[in-house]
Amino acid sequence: MRTLRNCERTRSPSSWSTRTLLLLALCLVASAGAQTPRDGEWPMATLDYANTRYSPLDQIRGDNIGNLRVEFTFSTGINRGQEAAPIVVGDTMVIVTPYPNVVYALDLSRPGSPQKWKFEPKPLPAAQGVACCDVVNRGAVFWQGKFIFNTLDGRTIALDANTGKPLWDVKLADINKGETITMAPMVVKGKVLVGNSGGEFGVRGWLVALDAASGKQAWKAWSTGPDSEVLIGPSFKPFYASDRGKDLGKTTWPPDAWKIGGGTVWGWISYDPELDLIYYGTGNAGPWNAEQRPGDNKWTAGMFARDPDDGQARWFYQFSPHDLFDYDAVNETLLLDMTIDGKRRKVLVRPERNGYVYVMDRATGQVLSADPFAYVNAIQRVDLKTGRAHWNPDKQPATGKMVREVCPAAPGAKDWNPSAFSRRTGLIYIPHNNLCMDWQTNEVNYIAGTPYVGADARYYAGPGGNRGAFTAWNPSTRKIAWQVKEDLPVWSGALATAGDLVFYGTMDGWFKAVDARSGKALWQFKADSGIIGQPVSYRGPDGRQYIAVLSGIGGWPGAIVVQNLDTRDVTAGGGWGGVLSDLKDRTSPGGTLYVFALPK
Repeated sequence: MRTLRNCERTRSPSSWSTRTLLLLALCLVASAGAQTPRDGEWPMATLDYANTRYSPLDQIRGDNIGNLRVEFTFSTGINRGQEAAPIVVGDTMVIVTPYPNVVYALDLSRPGSPQKWKFEPKPLPAAQGVACCDVVNRGAVFWQGKFIFNTLDGRTIALDANTGKPLWDVKLADINKGETITMAPMVVKGKVLVGNSGGEFGVRGWLVALDAASGKQAWKAWSTGPDSEVLIGPSFKPFYASDRGKDLGKTTWPPDAWKIGGGTVWGWISYDPELDLIYYGTGNAGPWNAEQRPGDNKWTAGMFARDPDDGQARWFYQFSPHDLFDYDAVNETLLLDMTIDGKRRKVLVRPERNGYVYVMDRATGQVLSADPFAYVNAIQRVDLKTGRAHWNPDKQPATGKMVREVCPAAPGAKDWNPSAFSRRTGLIYIPHNNLCMDWQTNEVNYIAGTPYVGADARYYAGPGGNRGAFTAWNPSTRKIAWQVKEDLPVWSGALATAGDLVFYGTMDGWFKAVDARSGKALWQFKADSGIIGQPVSYRGPDGRQYIAVLSGIGGWPGAIVVQNLDTRDVTAGGGWGGVLSDLKDRTSPGGTLYVFALPK
């Protein structure tokens, strides 16, 4: 663990202000062992186990970013949603495309960074039909000479990092049930962690650990069902009473409903090497029609802390009990050390889909604070004594009833797209939506491999009229430090750098850099397609700092463009038709890697 003396200092101690001392109290808990990123590399989508997406590189700064230019580009040849983070280790960059999940390795040591090798996994075409929210892939991970990635049809594959030759290939998901895999894997203590997608098809969520050397399954933890299958045993000690009891993964559901209840694991994983715990969230309860599943619906729409060796659960917390509005809890978990009420705490911070920023004790699962970072009326408050979110009774859905002005909408105040944390400013940078919706549920029957939803939604801009925002959140003051309002939802990830810059992209193709302290716009570049990918920064073999991002509209909202949906139907694309009726006029399909640098 990096302690306070290791945190970055920008001035001498005699000149430190009270604010500087406060910000220095926010220290990153960095990963230990093989997965600690070497200076200038980007070995996994999250960069580090703490999910900070903070690059220590500082050649590119506010006083020279005006000179930032395109160094090279690379076409993926696939014009669908490009959500992956480029992975950089040594002189090699690896990118994973959306379906058909082609893996490209680029040689960064040669002019123009030409292709080093290419691998085509040839996933089953039928997987496209059960991908609810586009055929995306969120990236790979490097581990001991291997690049490991997932395919849409449910396989996890390890490739030799030098040659691209497959070392092992394991089938995990069943597309006949509606399961796919879109997440970026993570390796912890030699185990590859992979979860499934498909919550809108009545699948049952799980997280699997594979031996990174062989691909052999080490353990599997289900998100619903009996304790024996959820891997809940004597070491499970949740902080709140509502999470204690035998087989809650069954008894908080109608009979057998847990078998098709969702809770998929398609988001981000964090790891604290000192506590030796992994943290990850579970997706929405299924179906969306909550009347068909009375009860809290454990263990969906919440997060687990588990032992990475055997998968045994240590604690669980449910952000949205009896999920009413598709509030998946799969967002990133940032691991920070903070001083709270004069006491040093090991915490996790989550900008959650339900619109609240949670600060939690990561050893126990206690909620220390929960504050809205966007406009929220679906949940009235989070009770810190019980930990329970209190739904607004005025927004309670009922079959056949139209509930209007529910905020946030089903995509959440923030969806999967990850935020970033800067060690220098102490701020968390959140790319997110400003959307509300009208919501009507209806009766739905389960048929394996077909949509199992039971609700129709229509989204529209929230208060202020802007459909998105990029927000700097101060976790110490529990308030917004600054905010950039965006016309469109912000669906890209965020990148913070030691040059006091923050990068993000917009759905109409602008790649932007703003001042990390003030939010002042400093630079922007127009890409060929909308940006919903994850920007990264790395040091090239020549010693220069580079910024890389994939452009290519798609994902859940971008289906409007890549599938050419008729937006006269306001419910098209699962509700996006009305709110993004202008998107096809503002961008077009694409699939290009852009890499930027300062002139030599």
